Amino acid sequence: MSARVTQLRGEPARAGDRLERSVAPAAPARGSLRGGAAPTRVLRVRAALTPASRRLRLLLLVANGIGLVSILAASSVLALTTGHSPWGVFAHQVLWEVIGLACFVVASHLDYRRVARWANAGLVVTVVALFLVLVPHVGVAVDGSTRWLDLGGLQVQPSELAKLAVVVFLARVLAERAPLVERVGARPLLLPAVAVLVAVVGPVLLQPDMGTAVVVTALVLGLLWAAGLPARTMVWLSAATAGAALVAGWAAPYRRARLLSFLHPWAHPLTSGYQLLQALAGVAGGHLAGVGLGASPLAWGYLPNPYTDFVFAVIASETGLLGALVVLAVFVLLGVEGFRIARRAPDRFGSLLAVGITTWITIQAAINVGAVLGVLPVTGVPLPFVSFGGSSLVIELAAAGLLDSVARVGGRAPHPARSSSQRRSGQVGELRQR
Repeated sequence: MSARVTQLRGEPARAGDRLERSVAPAAPARGSLRGGAAPTRVLRVRAALTPASRRLRLLLLVANGIGLVSILAASSVLALTTGHSPWGVFAHQVLWEVIGLACFVVASHLDYRRVARWANAGLVVTVVALFLVLVPHVGVAVDGSTRWLDLGGLQVQPSELAKLAVVVFLARVLAERAPLVERVGARPLLLPAVAVLVAVVGPVLLQPDMGTAVVVTALVLGLLWAAGLPARTMVWLSAATAGAALVAGWAAPYRRARLLSFLHPWAHPLTSGYQLLQALAGVAGGHLAGVGLGASPLAWGYLPNPYTDFVFAVIASETGLLGALVVLAVFVLLGVEGFRIARRAPDRFGSLLAVGITTWITIQAAINVGAVLGVLPVTGVPLPFVSFGGSSLVIELAAAGLLDSVARVGGRAPHPARSSSQRRSGQVGELRQR
């Protein structure tokens, strides 16, 4: 092998590996991962690409390629009608793609176990940023929502960073506490998860941003399940969060209007139901093979901002059922590959990190497509890697880089032994056996 791998002293070297330097094993320190997790000090790993890493990168390439083509097709006509360059939105997205690609490369070449050290600081910074958004004259309001911070002309969305911060923090904490479940029950897992939900979802709902709140809640539930939360506790916790989401959705007038327009969009065809009805008409008009790139009525002004949250409607209109199925297949395969990577991760932290990132991407994609097709309420979440956006794309690619890092390390490491005491009557998958 030509790979350069950082080796910890005391671990057997694999044939052909070249060692950069070694580190003497230290006594477990506070914050170290227990139960098959990483050593306290982990150095950078530069391993050869594994089959899982190659498949993941190919799927990401396809998803981002679809996004760039769709954004160009959906934005060029509108730009011309307003006197702007037809390449303007596309060029802006290409710039964010380059930044996101740089983040992906850095994250994929960074040993994912090092990220656990920054989990606490990352979550604190993110929560502070979420509250700063709510401060008058600090947060930037767009279309009635205050979700952005202006950093010298560069607008960033802290709620997107919150998804990654929550995944990394809970993956570390739950990896440490998972072995305690069989001895003391679910409390060691529930307490940090509930605390994170309150600290993150609270300010997000005040922005308001119901979509991000739903995504964060879903990925927290996914992490708890993978960490070994008992099934009975999982059921009542899911029911409680669903009930809380309904209350939150009905409490605010604008959320209530979205819920009602989702149920009866034809009752308000020119107001709250307009965007959904136009999207459904465009999807239906695409038939099998679509009307062609740039030829959809949705891209000619019939759908507001067609290259953002409703870009899937433009894809279905221009490429038809076949193109829509390709997009759906990409996200299904991303989910399958992500959970495979989680199963092969060499430690519990890696498994939970992969589960959290995969749950985030797949759930967000499902919510976005469901809203476009009228089977879920419109929540304003973008389609990962496809919708136009800066902060969301960069953070998603950085998270994908960490997933790639888990794939590269897990593909070279021996499959960890499973404890029979962690099997739950044959119903718990490999992710929950670590």
